[in-house]
Amino acid sequence: MNKTYAVLGAGMQGTAAAYDLVKHANPARVLLGDVSFDQAKAAADRVNRLTGTEKCEAHKVDAMNEASLGGFLNDADVLLSCVPYWMHPRIAKVAVANKTSMVDLGGNTDITHETLALDEAAKAAGVTLIPDTGLAPGLVNSLGMYLIENLDQTDSVKLYCGVLPQNPVAPLNYKLTFNVEGLVTEYDYQAVTLRNGEIHMVDTLTELEELEIDGLGKMEAFVTSGGTSTAPYTLKGRIPNYEYKTIRFPGHCQFMKLFKDSGLWGEQPVTVGGAQVKPRELWYKVFGDYLATFQDQDMCAIRAVGHGTKEGQPKSLQIDILDKQCPETGFTSMERLTGFSMALYAKEVAEGRTPKGAVRYEQAVTGTTFVEEIQKRGIELHFR
Repeated sequence: MNKTYAVLGAGMQGTAAAYDLVKHANPARVLLGDVSFDQAKAAADRVNRLTGTEKCEAHKVDAMNEASLGGFLNDADVLLSCVPYWMHPRIAKVAVANKTSMVDLGGNTDITHETLALDEAAKAAGVTLIPDTGLAPGLVNSLGMYLIENLDQTDSVKLYCGVLPQNPVAPLNYKLTFNVEGLVTEYDYQAVTLRNGEIHMVDTLTELEELEIDGLGKMEAFVTSGGTSTAPYTLKGRIPNYEYKTIRFPGHCQFMKLFKDSGLWGEQPVTVGGAQVKPRELWYKVFGDYLATFQDQDMCAIRAVGHGTKEGQPKSLQIDILDKQCPETGFTSMERLTGFSMALYAKEVAEGRTPKGAVRYEQAVTGTTFVEEIQKRGIELHFR
């Protein structure tokens, strides 16, 4: 029986996920909901035009209104939550109450743990909840699991990912491909890593290193938060080292660290001209608007490196991806790698191949399965 999927949030990632579901999940329907019906309608029309179907339907829905969200989920088998990360646990509670499975884009590990705390309720309802099914966290962690699955013993996994402009403009050499609040969340706080068998919290915008990327040349990578999600906790006792860094053009980290160190991402109000202002909110507005002026097609560079042993011999494995915006569909690389990855997980859930309950991303679908499926979407992986 064909399944009905509900996509909450008709923005960039939600539209890409809806498109992938129509293309690859053979759905009965894909319900695309947003607080703005006009946005939902435009996105659904785009999906139907690109796929030559009428399977994608637009709906007006308020994610923070239980009655509105519950009505949206009445006929849905799986919900894909493509809204700001802090909303996911509240939405998950409504999904469980409606006996609808759910995947989300995650982005903040503390919030992810709130969703995972619904495990017993999800099991009782007979549904599956999987947070962090996007790009990073998400796709990169699947690559990490693939490496582990293909080594007899794994000593370390290092993951790298960066969404970048194809034509960078100095000095930042950056293009904003998701909301500015999410960017600061990655660049601030601390990252969860597994080092020498123990969980370590590492400051962001630190441990700068140089990478040589085919097609790009010399790039830089540095610690950011959220990319590992729950994987270090899951893998503790199984492998000793697991970590994630963000890739950027050289010099970017230094600029961002200046904002962080000077207090411009502070959350406590300060007095300016007699008014109370939160530095972070001011930065969101001023710098966010500035970043929005850089319009360019994007690309995404990803690297996953695993070291260990295979058949008693030292072995290193590496997977590289350099994906670019699709000229045929218009989907950016960020949309393709995030939305398509999320839809892939939703399909696995809908077809009964994932456990019931609130499941950590890396325990829901094998890395080998993910690698096989993502390549069917035209994403090229280079194995070394």
